[in-house]
Amino acid sequence: MKKFKIILAIAVLGFISCEDVLESAPGDSYNEAVIYSDIALTESLVFYNYNVTENWGMNFVDWWTRRIGIENASDECWFHWPTRSRYTNNYSTTTPSNMGFFRNTWPVYYRYIGAANNFLSKIDDSPVATNSPDEVAVLKGEMKYLRAVAYAQMINFWGGVPLVTEPFAFDADDFTVARASYEDCIDFIVSELDEAIALLPDGTRGGAEFGRVSKGACMALKSRMLLYAASAQHDPSESGAPRGPLYDYTKPSKWQDAANAAKALIDYGHYSLVPVTTAEEYHNMFLSPNSELIFARPYSPEFPNVPNDFNTLPDKAHSPVANGGWGLSNPTHNFVQDFKMANGMRIGDAGSGYDVNDIYANREMRFYANINFQGSSFHGVELEYWSPFGNNSKDLLGNDGRHFALTGYNLRKFLDESITIDVTQSSNRPFPLARLPEIYLNYAEAQYMLGNEGEARTYVSMVAERVGLPAITSSGPALLEDIKYERQMELFFEHHRYYDLRRWMDEDKMGEDVLGVQWEKRNASGDLDINGTLTMIPENVLEERTFNKEDYYLPIPFDEVEKAGLIQNDGYTN
Repeated sequence: MKKFKIILAIAVLGFISCEDVLESAPGDSYNEAVIYSDIALTESLVFYNYNVTENWGMNFVDWWTRRIGIENASDECWFHWPTRSRYTNNYSTTTPSNMGFFRNTWPVYYRYIGAANNFLSKIDDSPVATNSPDEVAVLKGEMKYLRAVAYAQMINFWGGVPLVTEPFAFDADDFTVARASYEDCIDFIVSELDEAIALLPDGTRGGAEFGRVSKGACMALKSRMLLYAASAQHDPSESGAPRGPLYDYTKPSKWQDAANAAKALIDYGHYSLVPVTTAEEYHNMFLSPNSELIFARPYSPEFPNVPNDFNTLPDKAHSPVANGGWGLSNPTHNFVQDFKMANGMRIGDAGSGYDVNDIYANREMRFYANINFQGSSFHGVELEYWSPFGNNSKDLLGNDGRHFALTGYNLRKFLDESITIDVTQSSNRPFPLARLPEIYLNYAEAQYMLGNEGEARTYVSMVAERVGLPAITSSGPALLEDIKYERQMELFFEHHRYYDLRRWMDEDKMGEDVLGVQWEKRNASGDLDINGTLTMIPENVLEERTFNKEDYYLPIPFDEVEKAGLIQNDGYTN
């Protein structure tokens, strides 16, 4: 496992090493012969491609996107730095020539696809396949999963994309491969995952193999992508999103297929929910591997996100400035106000117990586990978001104001209070790529859409009751809203919300202005005074957002359209 981690870390540093080997291999038979004769070197080609999986940031290409993720392109969080305008899809300003933080996404994914194609075209006829057939079968399964991941992410962003499965010089002048239909892309991804499942060992891969692809990982991605495909965004009867073969999924069995895929993983029996009774227990669940973690990207002091650069990890990037962090991704007040009360009621429901003078009291468990707010304690420090000169305020002495959480909130989920920021790293905290609660919710949503509300209530209730909320008893549209709520809160900051809002076609949420709250202490004369009375300045608009029809998908970068003659996505001009 140490070798697995080290090679991953090397590959992160600018996408070097294995990629260079792959690109030089066709013209250098000695290098290729050595690589495919030594199982350790062959493994290195696969381990490089693990960088296609998601992590704490959006990608490793840009300085910022190693530290901040896609959550800032949804209603979950707001990136407060002046460069936030690079989330161009928040303002409907994305163009093929101005992709903002998404600018390198297309070529990076095809780089991994090219590496996978090269490997899979050569491995069966290699000496290592003869000498180590069992190990090679597993490596093929891993690489098929990783190629499926790349295509899954691409169709989530763009709809149908060119399906390239053989080695191809992507920088060749005659690179002309048409975009496949969205449905064909889904079929290919599902086929890849089924083939990978047949090649991979049974059970979980723990211990020294933690972080490597398992059958469960493949089943989880299959469940997710069939759920996405069945959703409104890809339903040709829904008029709000772009329509046509590049975007539509027409299979009559789509919801049953999604339900079957989720239930297969549930029945697989290798995963179980972690029982928790307090917000602290729920929070700590994310700091180490556990029984509900199906697949994750491993991190430890010997394998940091970027070697010798702790600030790409969430502790520095997202902790409050009062604790030595940068607080880059600020949960929005919109998101905070969506948290239910501990009794399971929405804050606006009659009899909920919500107190406008004590807005953080009696919320459900995940609020306290996931969000830092005015008066909460973090690293043993009570957080003061108030002016003048609170320890987490915009006018804190020595603070230039850029790291102030203008929404009034900081992240808490994933942050390890046992470490010293900038000095030590969380010992065994993974980034979750698939967890059992997601699969329960996939199944619940599919069963709801099939009309099986009792089954849907059973599985959404498992997620809700685990955090102390009452069992779900709703029906009809209210039940679907409860399922959506559980996805929103249970999967917070795990890179789901951006895609969920699009597939549900929730344009009100996608175009919702970002709200924040501010706190002040003022004396009897109305002046700011550190000894004054604490008051909240209610909701204020921090950022106006817009959402248009074309924003369901990203534009294909201008250079790629020109080079390959691709059809551009609806609503964009080259």
